[in-house]
Amino acid sequence: MSKLILFVYTCFSLNLNASYKSEVYSAFISNNMMKWKSAIDRMSASSAMTDEQLLELVNYQYGYIALCLGNNKSDEARKYLDLARKNLDFISVNKKNTSMVNSYKSAFYGYRMALNKILAPFLGPKCLECARFAVSSDRENPFAYVQLGNIRFYIPASFGGSKKEALGYYLTALKLMENNEKNNTENWNYLSLLTVIAQSYYYINDFQSSIKYLDKILKLEPGYDWVRNELYPKVLKKMNG
Repeated sequence: MSKLILFVYTCFSLNLNASYKSEVYSAFISNNMMKWKSAIDRMSASSAMTDEQLLELVNYQYGYIALCLGNNKSDEARKYLDLARKNLDFISVNKKNTSMVNSYKSAFYGYRMALNKILAPFLGPKCLECARFAVSSDRENPFAYVQLGNIRFYIPASFGGSKKEALGYYLTALKLMENNEKNNTENWNYLSLLTVIAQSYYYINDFQSSIKYLDKILKLEPGYDWVRNELYPKVLKKMNG
């Protein structure tokens, strides 16, 4: 009987995770903050989660915080950043998933700097240290390279920032991610990475490459509202201008 209960629980957990993944993906392509928030709030309310499930929740919180920052909702970003950091601390206790944990630590330092720029001199080195450690812990982890790319992308050029160097890290992450294509179906992280690559090419004035990636994005997901209605016309206008 106990084995049957375990089997049922496992199947239920897998279906639940698939449901959250699809819901967050849908929220991402439609830029629907309320839908994203609803998914992570319900997932947070689950009574028992494995480290893998908790790490998945942290990923959704990570994405939602970025969405809050992009929509100037600083208080909401702080609230969910606190929740995500607590979840990450809980995962860290078991000293597993070292590369992913440090990738998120790096990202969360970045978010804290975005929320309070005065902290940049103190948190900046920690942000970079965690990203580098994430890569050295697992050189096949695309998410670690994404964090290195984000550091180079967002910090000012006078402090070592470079959109071109950021692009190199993003392309490495993409190659690693596409080595396992089955994980890229309805994966907001994959679509987000393609978008950032298209934007990076735009910022270094390689508009043809930017359009190539935007075409790839819209072929994969024609319903991606922001790319179709805002970014694509913006890059096309610049290329033809």
